[in-house]
Amino acid sequence: MFAPRQSVIFDAPVPNPEARIKRSRAVVEQLKHSEVYRDYEKAFRDTTGLPINLRAIESFDLPFQKDPKENPFCALMANSNHSCAACLQLQRKVEEQAQMEPKTLKCFAGLCDSAVPVRVGDNLVAFLQTGQILLHEPSKLEFKKAARDLINWGTQVDLKQLEEAYFQTRVLDKKQYEAVLRLLAIFAQHLASLSNQLMVSAEQVESPMVTRAKAYIAEHQNEEVSLRQVAGAVNMSAFYFCKIFKRATGLTFTDYVARMRIEKVKNLLLNPHKRISEVAYETGFQSLSQFNRVFRRVTGQSPKIWRTKLPHPTG
Repeated sequence: MFAPRQSVIFDAPVPNPEARIKRSRAVVEQLKHSEVYRDYEKAFRDTTGLPINLRAIESFDLPFQKDPKENPFCALMANSNHSCAACLQLQRKVEEQAQMEPKTLKCFAGLCDSAVPVRVGDNLVAFLQTGQILLHEPSKLEFKKAARDLINWGTQVDLKQLEEAYFQTRVLDKKQYEAVLRLLAIFAQHLASLSNQLMVSAEQVESPMVTRAKAYIAEHQNEEVSLRQVAGAVNMSAFYFCKIFKRATGLTFTDYVARMRIEKVKNLLLNPHKRISEVAYETGFQSLSQFNRVFRRVTGQSPKIWRTKLPHPTG
């Protein structure tokens, strides 16, 4: 049983839009340089023959430009201002509709683009994208319609070259493409976990005060540690400590402590003989309801569901 002590409130306030975008870009930059992402990116291209991109939120650009697997038709479209604008509008629509789950939309030429959200708890961090494919064999009729749109837009393009590129478009049936998106969704979960670790342990220049505060939190993370307690340990007022800590880490004090604890929780949950309630108590939570709420906010799922998705040893 848990002692009926007062719980630490871990629910961090939602950052303003500028802060969200800045954080997303920083995390995406770190993820793209990680060995995990680079290995997966190469394996995805080699296996599927499709382009892939990890994109920060609200970075509306052409996601597959200069990708080794970029569709030749789309590459030609990118050279025209009008068709480029149509592609950018599609990216905005895909992002708007893929906030919570994978979404696929078609461009004016009938090609599919898809986005899979990468979420850390309640926070949308980035999008994994692929696409530039057709779900059926290209037809002369469809190309003529797309060409007519381009002419009406005043696009200057070699229609013969464009037609050849259009008929080189990769074709997948619906079932194949759904399998591709499932691969991206699984990888998005891995990136979400890696994002959480980066947000806790991002390497950055920080003041000795913040370093001491982190050390104190790590030493006392299994206890009910408060902001006022940590601020006192580094000889600062709670108000000033709160501002300095958020500026240095990009996280509020309570969010930082929550994420640090959840990382330890994940390691303990790898032991199939440990009960979830034991893990919660060992990591400093004061009630199961508090533990479940924080775990779900940070990981996006309950501890029980998270544990069932762990790989099971064989043999």
